[in-house]
Amino acid sequence: MEKVKLGTIGSGVIVHSILDNVRKTKGIDLEAVYSRSEEKARDLAAEYGCAKTYTDMDAFLADEEMNTVYIATPNLLHYEQAKRALEAGKHVICEKPFTTRLTQARELAQLARDRHLLLMEAAPTGYLPNFAILKQELAKIGRIRLVLSNYSQYSSRYDAVLKGEKPAIFDPEYAGGCLMDINFYNVLLNILLFGKPKKAEYYANRYPGLSDTSGVMMMEYDGFVSTNAGAKDTWGVNFFQIEGEQGYIYVHNGSNGIASVKTVTKTSDDTRNEQQNPDRWFYEIQEITRLLQEEDYARVYADLDATLATVEVIESARKAAGILFPGD
Repeated sequence: MEKVKLGTIGSGVIVHSILDNVRKTKGIDLEAVYSRSEEKARDLAAEYGCAKTYTDMDAFLADEEMNTVYIATPNLLHYEQAKRALEAGKHVICEKPFTTRLTQARELAQLARDRHLLLMEAAPTGYLPNFAILKQELAKIGRIRLVLSNYSQYSSRYDAVLKGEKPAIFDPEYAGGCLMDINFYNVLLNILLFGKPKKAEYYANRYPGLSDTSGVMMMEYDGFVSTNAGAKDTWGVNFFQIEGEQGYIYVHNGSNGIASVKTVTKTSDDTRNEQQNPDRWFYEIQEITRLLQEEDYARVYADLDATLATVEVIESARKAAGILFPGD
């Protein structure tokens, strides 16, 4: 396509991070803004110089100038909104987590293929220059035997939990919880690097009536185990470490950002970083725009396979841990 003309659904913090980088990227423009709140739609559109706002979803999706829809709404709404956008003939960029159930993800992927549309999950990890470096470095450390990771980020809404409240980000009725947010990045990076595990089990910390506030995902592969901690009720050093028989790789700042890649063997100690811009969404928007403009269906559909695997692993593990969402 000549230019990506983007329509947004949602008005939260992540939308601003995306649109800040749309401004910096050639080949993509903000065409329209949708929100149920007319005030929020107008405020967001005014901030980013967009002339068109909608509060009616049908009218929004009928906009012929808009060719791509970006979805950044609560987790449970992703499936329905992505399906409507695809049925309206729009390419779709959907925030992580893609959907809550594998059946939904498979349906969307098939619909995109049937309509010859591009469908992508908006998680920066696979689009980062340092991710390509990480994949290249794997061969240097020999047979992998152990993967260890942590991503902990104290949530401002956890204080409400301690007061006995039920904020949406921890509420199963909204598909909330740490595994669907923080630990998602650890699971995704494992799958992007190693594929779907043979087995996955999730051990969660929970409060009555809430989803997980923190937990550990154990992923079993042929020859090695990957242990992934995630927390929204603590903070600590975020990292992703891959240990092999000939050395190890240490990912500074962990799976959500891959700030640098350090490879250590018996004869070498090298750190590489090709991300001069610390804003991970900059690289995500740059690469997504390229894929859309070049209409790279092969790459996008290959990435969808990793998306489906991630949905499958997370859904199975959370259900086994007793974390159930509407529709489960």
